[in-house]
Amino acid sequence: MEWAKGEAGSQAVRSSESPSLLLPDDVPPIALVTDSSAQLPAELITRYQIAVAPIAVTIDGAPFREGIDLAPETFFARLHAGADITTSQPSPGDFVEVYEGLSARGAEQILSIHVGSEFSGTLNSARTAVDVLGARVAPITLIDTGAASFGVGACVWEAARRLAAGGCALDAQRRIDEVVPCLATSVLLDGLAHVRAGGRYDLDGADDATLVFSGIGSDLEVVGTGATVDELVSLLARPFAEAGHPIRAAVALADPATLPYTERLEAALASMDHVVETTRYQVGPSIAAHTGPGTAGGFFWPDAG
Repeated sequence: MEWAKGEAGSQAVRSSESPSLLLPDDVPPIALVTDSSAQLPAELITRYQIAVAPIAVTIDGAPFREGIDLAPETFFARLHAGADITTSQPSPGDFVEVYEGLSARGAEQILSIHVGSEFSGTLNSARTAVDVLGARVAPITLIDTGAASFGVGACVWEAARRLAAGGCALDAQRRIDEVVPCLATSVLLDGLAHVRAGGRYDLDGADDATLVFSGIGSDLEVVGTGATVDELVSLLARPFAEAGHPIRAAVALADPATLPYTERLEAALASMDHVVETTRYQVGPSIAAHTGPGTAGGFFWPDAG
């Protein structure tokens, strides 16, 4: 198995001209853009020169930008302390800066790949920016993945791999279309209070046991409960093991206290011959503000070779 392990908490290359944004230093002809809710590790951002528009995070009234000026350890400490935390999508102005910056650095086409519109208004911001810019920048294609968290990251990663192999923009879009219906997740949520408050799942009747969810896309079902790390990792690993075909995978690290889950799930995946490549991603504020600090698990999807 090949590993593409991102350093937890690390930040991507930041444009010296625009310190509030994450822009690549070397822009390829077909440039990729996403937002920080995709949870892409810095290693992948740097490897494929991906531009990232940051999610805005407000903590007790103080503004931050995910991946720019808010370290994961600081965020989780504030979350544990009961801080009032809200998130919001990048502004149209953020996307104007990103698209102008990439065009100025030589981009001939831009693929802007984002969280599903049912989860966030990010695409609306990007669409407004495209309308404002018109023909002043390279042609921009907006892509609604219909996914969230590293589901978006998987789409960006696969598009980047297709482009790196010599594909065109249409090839990258087709690869995303192939991946989205097959995006699977296996995840545990250890802080149900955060999920109830966010209203993302129907947890009526659930107690405070640690639940493991699995499924395709947003169609998740409770597959079991556990009381020990070994029990829970066994449940988390089962859907990966049952895939039955070569897959790529991403394993989450949220609060530092969840590291045992991360490391043991990675070890389980390393023993599976059909897992082609795995990356570790940091669960950032844009996701953890809704799911809580105790998230563990990951995503997987078919490998295209």
